[in-house]
Amino acid sequence: MALREQTAVTIIRPSRGWAALDLRDLWLYRELIYFLTWRDLKVRYKQTLLGAAWAILQPFLTMVVFTIFFGNFAKVSSEGFPYPVFSYAALLPWGLFSKALNDASRSLVGNSHMITKIYFPRLILPLSSVLSGVVDFGIAFLFLLGMMAFYGLYPTWGILLLPLLLLLALVTALGVGLWLSALNVLYRDVGYALPFLTQLWMFVSPIIYSINTVPERWRLVYALNPMTGVVQGFRWALLGSQTDQLGLILAISSATAIVMLISGLFYFRRMERLFADRV
Repeated sequence: MALREQTAVTIIRPSRGWAALDLRDLWLYRELIYFLTWRDLKVRYKQTLLGAAWAILQPFLTMVVFTIFFGNFAKVSSEGFPYPVFSYAALLPWGLFSKALNDASRSLVGNSHMITKIYFPRLILPLSSVLSGVVDFGIAFLFLLGMMAFYGLYPTWGILLLPLLLLLALVTALGVGLWLSALNVLYRDVGYALPFLTQLWMFVSPIIYSINTVPERWRLVYALNPMTGVVQGFRWALLGSQTDQLGLILAISSATAIVMLISGLFYFRRMERLFADRV
């Protein structure tokens, strides 16, 4: 009697409860991450007059405003560095973080047509949104090096650690973005509150001012904000800015970012089964 042909069947079930993270699918769908990241880049500058120049223009104009009002009028301390370079060195990682956070938080709602039609790891959407901002960062970083050369400043050896600081900013954005993207599916109020949250976060990060103006007894508490370590780390690596306990500040900021990422991953996976119905 002839044997019946065996057909492989794959059953896709929604996650239940506090499911395991099961991140192996990210590697299997790595090409989709690449194409979604590339799509975000093309859509961002499609039919724009200035194109990729916006990556420089946005932080540059913000730096000009900060220099006029905080550097010239308010006389905010810049640790002896020219205020334009001092502020731009902080706006560079902040711009990467804020854009990644906003894009990741809106990624599920913005791609609802994909979520309701086909299966793929939903985590890919906020992840690709975060990665797409790295190209803008690279363009703006070259402009910063030009500014530093203009003022006669040159990076310290700490520039070798910039990839780790860049990773810290991306981990923070992804961790918070996972929480907000899942919440945004359930409560669209998140989308309205996001600009206010981002603006508030900027003012509690040492962008306009130096962390050295914060009382020393509060600096370790201040370091619970992961962007504190990122911003001050950038200034140290590029300008040689000196801060007491910088290593401890970076350690606290990194620990907070990791907690945000892990908790965000678990919450995202827990809510993932509701996305197709609620988005």
